[in-house]
Amino acid sequence: MEKLSIIFCKKCVLDSGDTPELTVDGAGICNYCRKYEKQYDEHPISNEKKNEILSSTLNLIKESKGKYHCIIGLSGGVDSSYLAYLAKDWGLNVLLVHFDNGWNSELAVDNISRIVEYTGFDLYTEVADWESFKDLQLSYVKASVLDWEVPTDHIIRATLYKLAQKYNVKHIISGTNHQTEFILPVSMRYNKSDLANIRDIHDKFGTRIIKKLNFLSSFNQWYMSKLVGVIEHPLLDFVDYDKVKAKKAIMDKMGWRDYGGKHYESVYTRFYQGYVLPNKFGIDKRKAHLSSLINSKQLSRQEALEELKKPSYPDPNLEKEDLEFVAKKFNLTIDEFMTLLKKPIVSHASFRQDKNITINFFRKVEVYANPWLYVNYIKKKFLN
Repeated sequence: MEKLSIIFCKKCVLDSGDTPELTVDGAGICNYCRKYEKQYDEHPISNEKKNEILSSTLNLIKESKGKYHCIIGLSGGVDSSYLAYLAKDWGLNVLLVHFDNGWNSELAVDNISRIVEYTGFDLYTEVADWESFKDLQLSYVKASVLDWEVPTDHIIRATLYKLAQKYNVKHIISGTNHQTEFILPVSMRYNKSDLANIRDIHDKFGTRIIKKLNFLSSFNQWYMSKLVGVIEHPLLDFVDYDKVKAKKAIMDKMGWRDYGGKHYESVYTRFYQGYVLPNKFGIDKRKAHLSSLINSKQLSRQEALEELKKPSYPDPNLEKEDLEFVAKKFNLTIDEFMTLLKKPIVSHASFRQDKNITINFFRKVEVYANPWLYVNYIKKKFLN
């Protein structure tokens, strides 16, 4: 069989090797860059307009009558940490919510502590029932599907909505932003909201009944959004969010320390992105993160290419330690774990899917990925 040649984008660092849906036009620019240009470069929102939107939204949030103005999910990474830093400057009364899934690095724990001390915000930590959560995560490993981060990301969001209901909070400030994470090819992820997919994977590969974990059904998402009126605000899209400057600010003000990679505050995420994705799935997720930074003009293509020359794990000893640590946490020997990693790849679509959630998910992505759509949504829902 003839091997297809790899297509490279001339603007970003994506290629068809690990992004098979990638296409390029006559100028050699890929479909992801063109989508970014269409949404942000062809119809830019002026700084004056961004300030106006931000001010109006903050005023709306401050009208909240409950104990807290809003909720922020706090991982300890750059995006959520900087968001907490800004929220203090904005004068918001925030409930910080952290999901402890058993994989926090010691540095993440220290960073979260520093953030809480600096902001003075209340912190709610949802501690996972480890045996249940381990069984759910291990189900994804056994199923041999792509997105091992679905359980964590789904439960984080479910926890935010649970607490929004408990404390009667209508506003969740999201760290979602186009500057650092707009580009994330569909071949590198799966829909985190698809509870049907989660349950089917666990039903087929789990070994125990799951207890004490938060999930968000399609009905609950609809109920919380349409009837309760909870809205997620991607406010980093309306500030000058430069990642280098953001890191410097939280380092200087809060004593925050860097992890060395996007979402590497979690040992599991570091292992998944740095080892599992490239070795099992042939995917270097750094290409997506770097391509977002190229399009938001925070990085040159040449700088990104130089970054990609570095190994996912700068320290081979750390890679070995993480492999042994993850296997041990899953109560597997290295040989047992490696056998699972070598299983043939299976599509998420091989398992049951919630079509309603899929539709809702892409509607939300469309709203959050385009500031103009978010602005119209906010005006229609709250400001008229």
